[in-house]
Amino acid sequence: MEKSKVLVVGGTGYIGRRMVKASLAQGHPTFVLQSPEIGLDIEKLQMLLSFKAKGATLVEGSFADHKSLVEAVKKVNVVICTISGSHSRSHNILFQLKLVEAIKEAGNIKRFLPSEFGMDPSRMADALEPGRVTFDEKMIVRKAIEEANIPHTYVSSNCFAGYFVPSLGQLGVLTPPKEKVCLYGDGNVKAVFVDEYDIATYTIKTIDDPRTLNKTVYIRPPENILSQRQLVEIWEKLTGKKLDKFSISKEDFLASMEGKDFALQVGVAHFCHIYYEGCLTNFEIGEEGEEAATLYPEVNYKRMDEYLKLYVCKKCTCLPSLSYDDVIKFKISFQS
Repeated sequence: MEKSKVLVVGGTGYIGRRMVKASLAQGHPTFVLQSPEIGLDIEKLQMLLSFKAKGATLVEGSFADHKSLVEAVKKVNVVICTISGSHSRSHNILFQLKLVEAIKEAGNIKRFLPSEFGMDPSRMADALEPGRVTFDEKMIVRKAIEEANIPHTYVSSNCFAGYFVPSLGQLGVLTPPKEKVCLYGDGNVKAVFVDEYDIATYTIKTIDDPRTLNKTVYIRPPENILSQRQLVEIWEKLTGKKLDKFSISKEDFLASMEGKDFALQVGVAHFCHIYYEGCLTNFEIGEEGEEAATLYPEVNYKRMDEYLKLYVCKKCTCLPSLSYDDVIKFKISFQS
């Protein structure tokens, strides 16, 4: 079967750059939206040029120029949007309404994957303020997609490993704790952690799959369904050092958001749903959804002990002194 032509919107972002690479790796003619708003951001420009060198086609288009978006969409069969929904980076979820209008006018798209890639917003109707804004806005985009009768797939990829795993769940940091670790409640509530390259690999596999049409695909690699306490135990086994553990109650954790900036308050609300309520694992996938690891058992997804090895230093529990080349070799070894 002929591979679909894919347009990645937000291709220089955290998930977007991985989506571009996965699309190319799976043999899809891959187009990346190049926005004039890039301005003097030379790192983004150089990233776009690196995609071009690997075979991607750069297409000019802007959310501020409807006609340019329509023309970009007309070049492909599939649109994947990966613009950020994180308040700690840039929160642009509702920009997608302009993309929906462009897709509707172009009339040629057989699959649209909006920027979700986290918790399933349809299951978060009772989410806490202020964190619920993320889910409310994603549902606004879903409503527009469905009212326009645009063929779609929603991807719920759960926790990005880079943000949740090395820190062992500690809010506001990205590196492992050295001495003490805070457990949310008893630390035994299960969550789902997924390597970002695996998210992209699974996502690209869905776009030509009739089983995923107009459904939600949940990325739940079975060996990566872990509690916070299990993550801590993996880290302790890798480092050979026990961490001092203390617990924080749900009430005290929520109280900690008082006086914090908006982005951190959103983070506290989301962590509460993940680590106290188990919102990623407290439901069964029904007929409206599919599970990625079941659909695509050939994907050798990265386990979290493998993910954490990058952060282990043989002499201590701090970050290792690796050269750039060492890090690249490590990543390649798990991508091949």
